[in-house]
Amino acid sequence: MNSVRIIGGEWRRRVLRFPALPGLRPTPDRVRETLFNWLGQDLSGLSCLDLFAGSGALGFEAASRGAARVVMVDTSAKVLAALADNATALGVGKRVEIVRSDAVRFASSAGLRFDVLFLDPPFHQGWMDRLAPLVADVLAEDGVIYAEAEMCLESCGVWRTVRQGRAGQVFYHLMRRGEADGAE
Repeated sequence: MNSVRIIGGEWRRRVLRFPALPGLRPTPDRVRETLFNWLGQDLSGLSCLDLFAGSGALGFEAASRGAARVVMVDTSAKVLAALADNATALGVGKRVEIVRSDAVRFASSAGLRFDVLFLDPPFHQGWMDRLAPLVADVLAEDGVIYAEAEMCLESCGVWRTVRQGRAGQVFYHLMRRGEADGAE
């Protein structure tokens, strides 16, 4: 098993364990720190959707920082088992829901709106293009997207990149509805 630490909030310094699977790359501490500086350290009352939960680093970090609801979606049985084990170890209660589903299927049928959408799909598989038309169905009008990709992204649907950075081969972005591009 691999591990990553939660860097802020209620569960700061707690370790998350996740399986070593091809393509599973948790968001590094430095990038998560930047992300939560962009979003704000306190996510109290917000609802978050992590469509490619993987290690759970983004979703558990959001819950640790007060998000009222975090839905973590993944398809891998090994990943889902690790997420459930981590949720139990942290004592997340009803704040975190773990769902086995394909990202497109979930986004197409969720019927729920979220304040923050974490998009960190496997690279080079066309996920961003497939999800862009569905974002408006799961994201609140004033919601934000945090996306990681193998390239710089200008937008996802009508959400435009307002902040961006790069860590190694990973480009990361904060997107808001209809705003102009800006770099960090």
